[in-house]
Amino acid sequence: MATGPAGRRGVGRRGFLIAGGTAGAGAAAGIGLGAAQRAGLLGQDTGSADAGSAGENTAETPVGARAEPYYGLRQAGIDTLPQSFATFIAIDLSEDTQRETVRRMMRVLTADAAKLTVGEAPVHDQEPELALNPSRLSVTFGFGARVFEIVAPDRAPSWAGPLPAFGIDQLEDRWNDGDLLIQLACEDTVTLAHAQRLLLKDVRGFGSVRWVQNGFRSVPGAEAADPPSMRNLFGQVDGTVDTQPGTDEHERIVWGRGDGAFEPWITDGTSLVLRRIHMNLDTWDEADRPAREDAVGRKLDTGAPLTGTKERDEPDFEAVGTLGFKVIPEYSHMRRARHPDDRVRIHRRPYNYDLPVSDASGLAKAGSSSGGVSDSGLLFASYQADVNEQFVPIQRRLDDLDMLNVWTVPVGSAVFAIPPGCAEGGFIGDVLF
Repeated sequence: MATGPAGRRGVGRRGFLIAGGTAGAGAAAGIGLGAAQRAGLLGQDTGSADAGSAGENTAETPVGARAEPYYGLRQAGIDTLPQSFATFIAIDLSEDTQRETVRRMMRVLTADAAKLTVGEAPVHDQEPELALNPSRLSVTFGFGARVFEIVAPDRAPSWAGPLPAFGIDQLEDRWNDGDLLIQLACEDTVTLAHAQRLLLKDVRGFGSVRWVQNGFRSVPGAEAADPPSMRNLFGQVDGTVDTQPGTDEHERIVWGRGDGAFEPWITDGTSLVLRRIHMNLDTWDEADRPAREDAVGRKLDTGAPLTGTKERDEPDFEAVGTLGFKVIPEYSHMRRARHPDDRVRIHRRPYNYDLPVSDASGLAKAGSSSGGVSDSGLLFASYQADVNEQFVPIQRRLDDLDMLNVWTVPVGSAVFAIPPGCAEGGFIGDVLF
């Protein structure tokens, strides 16, 4: 059984699940400790080897042995260099869920996630060997509107709940909403699958799975760019102008810190909008390269804007060609995605998805009249301090006019508040109690 920073032994899993009031009292003590550490002790070396204290990763460290820090002011999995594989899980809490139930659930989930991210098997792990290689596993938790209704109605962000309706949406209930988010990312699918199973076993008594969405991107070293840019399944370089962790811009856009920032819902918290976007690769096949680049506004080989030569060249939106038309069309995706207000930006962390084709004849979408041979798309994960002030205005521009809408259809949408991280002895979400 792990000990806390003060050498105090934690309550066992069985105690959390069935002890009721006793577990609640123990949790209250943990909250005080977590708050104190958040105020001034987080990041200090206690000299312990408890779960969550990731070792230093070097170029010589094998991928399987690399670990991402778990405890801290902010949750991992947002500023973290994107891993190759990700799983997003939404949980619907049971109808009778009470405030103390959420507290117990988050204490259990936090403790197990902390162990898994440093290659330690939780006490109930029946396949402990599968937990030994953390492979840069990160676990991020998010709260839907119902968690705030149960725990702290007065702390709910104004944007908690579904996004406004957009004309391009063809949303399916099976991919929408959710009360609790579990976001997993990892460099190894075995480690990822094992962590997913263990954490789902943790929530089995608290709720049920609403949806699971799996994604992937290129493995480390596959792309030479620094920082690496992923490619989506259109072959398009995705996220060229994204914010970079560690910069003032990123702090402003994601965490709401700095001059001109939109106010975050809580200090060291942010938000996640997850959009499941079906990409019709079969009708995309029918477009030639000039048409594709015209729609995107970038060259597909390098990712450079049509007015430049390198991926990160600044586009010249005023440049015109020999026929007098804008080189980067008004309807191009890159022009529409760039809001004229520099504060209206987001941080992207997208993943591709590609599902087995079970009924090719039913996959024709976005204007196609023929059957397809693929069921693919993008899990567009967007992080920002304020959903209403940042994500929604950009999406409205894309909804109004974006040539890529010919080949893409949003089929799922969910919004979650990402709470701050926690200290050892605390739990994710303890600031709401």
